[in-house]
Amino acid sequence: MSDCNGRTKNLRMQVDHGGPDNPDADTHRPRPSGPLDQGKPEPRLLDQLRAAVRSRHYSIRTEDTYVQWARRFIVYHDKRHPREMGPVEVQAFLSHLAVDRTVAASTQNQAKSALLFLYRVVLGIELPWLDEIVTAKAPRRLPMVLTLSQVRALLEAMNGPTGLLASLLYGTGMRLLEGLRLRVKDVGFERREIIVREGKGGKDRVTVLPENLIVPLQGQMARTRALHDADLAAGRGAVWLPDALAVKYPRAPRAWGWQWVFPSTQLSIDPRTGIERRHHLNEASVQKAVSVAARAAGIDRPCSPHVLRHSFATHLLQAGYDIRTVQELLGHADVSTTMIYTHVLNRGGRGVRSPLDQI
Repeated sequence: MSDCNGRTKNLRMQVDHGGPDNPDADTHRPRPSGPLDQGKPEPRLLDQLRAAVRSRHYSIRTEDTYVQWARRFIVYHDKRHPREMGPVEVQAFLSHLAVDRTVAASTQNQAKSALLFLYRVVLGIELPWLDEIVTAKAPRRLPMVLTLSQVRALLEAMNGPTGLLASLLYGTGMRLLEGLRLRVKDVGFERREIIVREGKGGKDRVTVLPENLIVPLQGQMARTRALHDADLAAGRGAVWLPDALAVKYPRAPRAWGWQWVFPSTQLSIDPRTGIERRHHLNEASVQKAVSVAARAAGIDRPCSPHVLRHSFATHLLQAGYDIRTVQELLGHADVSTTMIYTHVLNRGGRGVRSPLDQI
């Protein structure tokens, strides 16, 4: 995704980032070294950026995003090294995104965060001037919410694992990735609850397990168990674990409790380690399935899996549950975020029952 805008590319970035057409090429610059380091090349800047992101246990999504914005910033300025640039170049790039590319405010702020990380963490340069660059103000929009009849029609138009996952998103209020990353051990059938691990902000929380989904989820787990047993028989069956847990607990990756509830039918290569393993369902396939089902259900507005989360929150509030309860189920750090779903006073309630069980 280059934004050179016809500029003449120079070669100042060749030393740190490869040739004029590839910021990630294999050219290296020797670094000052001691007796044990003599002759070792300094890692490329984008590789240093990846290493810094991984050392802080950020997600691979954040890693890819930060690398992408750093590359775009470098290419936009004729592949000059970031050390050679300052507030004028950063402001020019952010203005280019807003004016020429007309990106959303959230996208512009994402680019700013990536450049802050690049300068402060990777290059070790404090940039007080970057803090002074005005953060783009994102418009506060009301979320799209489906009616109960629309939710029913949407879910009835879906089937298979993606249909079950969509029902789970509406019945629990989970985000799409939270549902995809659900592990067998975190589904509590007896307690009628689901533990959401490392949600937004890295926080765990507990949400309700709809009674209507107990039997379908048990069936899904039975199919997952059969797939896992086949993988084990083939010498595979190890799942990805976070934060070096696989090193601390060597048997855990193949343990049943750690497996994905919604595994992919295909094996894939881990982009960080190169290990072939079975990942969870791809989010794009779920997004497409929801979109197709929405059209089949006669819903004439754009519909994504996140709409089911919005609908969950709104329907709970309409049913009389208090705002604090909904806040906890959604995992919002600030109740003001939850307040967007209603301007109506709510009565307190105990023993939360999922809105899915009312359909």
